[in-house]
Amino acid sequence: MPADYRNHFFENALESHRISVMINVKRSIYMDNAATTFPKPRQVIEAMVRFMEEVGANPGRSRHDQSEEAAAIVDRTRHLLADLFNIPDPRRIVFTLNATESLNTVIFGVLNRGDHVIITQMEHNSVIRPVRHLERAGIVTVSVASCDRMGRCDPQALGSLIRENTALVVVNHASNVCGTIQDIAAIRAAIGDTPLLLDAAQTAGAVPIDVQALGVDYLAFTGHKGLYGPQGTGGLYVREGFPIRPLKRGGTGTLSHLDEQPGDFPDLLESGTRNNVGIAGLGAGVEFVLRTGVENIRRHEMELLTAFVRGLVNVPGLTLYGPLKPELQVPILSVTFDQALPDGLRPTIGGCGGRAIPATFESVHPEEAAKLLRDEYEISVRVGLHCAPLAHQALGTFPDGTVRCSLGYFNTLEEVGIAIQALKRVAQKMDFVE
Repeated sequence: MPADYRNHFFENALESHRISVMINVKRSIYMDNAATTFPKPRQVIEAMVRFMEEVGANPGRSRHDQSEEAAAIVDRTRHLLADLFNIPDPRRIVFTLNATESLNTVIFGVLNRGDHVIITQMEHNSVIRPVRHLERAGIVTVSVASCDRMGRCDPQALGSLIRENTALVVVNHASNVCGTIQDIAAIRAAIGDTPLLLDAAQTAGAVPIDVQALGVDYLAFTGHKGLYGPQGTGGLYVREGFPIRPLKRGGTGTLSHLDEQPGDFPDLLESGTRNNVGIAGLGAGVEFVLRTGVENIRRHEMELLTAFVRGLVNVPGLTLYGPLKPELQVPILSVTFDQALPDGLRPTIGGCGGRAIPATFESVHPEEAAKLLRDEYEISVRVGLHCAPLAHQALGTFPDGTVRCSLGYFNTLEEVGIAIQALKRVAQKMDFVE
């Protein structure tokens, strides 16, 4: 499609979309998939309904048919996850409520007094807050590996932070702010045998992950993003031979005569009744990912991001953040309006910002921009610091944050085109902007 015709097509689509919103015809565009993917595959909903209507029992606690079927559903989900991440023993996967619980389980279950831990500037508060808590308590010391204006961490610089007492390195596989994917193989090479905790909240299901090839010792993931499961599901992989203390202790349905926590996986880290209906939905989500193919999901999302970046990279008054190269990031695009580019960076598709012509009007605050996108076009995005303040400091967007558009497998090129035109109008401060 020629560029002129494409712009005309998307302009018409934008007006059609806006009119439908004005007359209350539901044509919302969801671009907040980094927070949680939507919609979910139909089979995820069906699996959860079936569990509630036909199974409903607690696995492992009874010896009746419903309990055994519930146990089979949980076990099947564990095996599907092992297939997805190339985990040799499915029993080394434990279910949690989310990636936050998984990360906290490792941080509080591995680190000891006198230990040193390394994190990066791209980390989420799910990592920053627990390690800073331990630091303030005088239990550990913390080093933060800096990242550049595109969100990239230098593996060699990170490796130089290793000390004799370094007990853990925590790395966000892909930033939830700008989408940058870190080079985990290079980081593993740089840190040697130091235990590595990988936060795969943004990459599980969206980017191929092989824990054995990457040398991952702990893998934290959530179920409600790229795995297309329900909220309240997640998991943690712990490599064989890596000791860990449980975050909580209690009933496991096994070895009930003992007053101490069982030491075998997964019981060591799975106390109490799990979100079994959620795990049923998670299993269906993982099966959807495996059948669709992570590579096919990745290809589609890269196509969407390529179109998004190309449509916005030269818009006056608009700055884009991240590598702006889809092969180097997940489909997240953070933008600000009339923000100055960092010194020394050229406004090209490979840089931090994508503005070719200086803006001549006042900037639009991210909160205002998100409100316009919601009210005028029913485009759902996220705004602010995205629970990752250090990342915004690295990108130069602290404290106001960014407008974050995060795409998913169920977004379309037409939706991307509509969003491009809407963002252009916000950047140009069209008539509807007060």
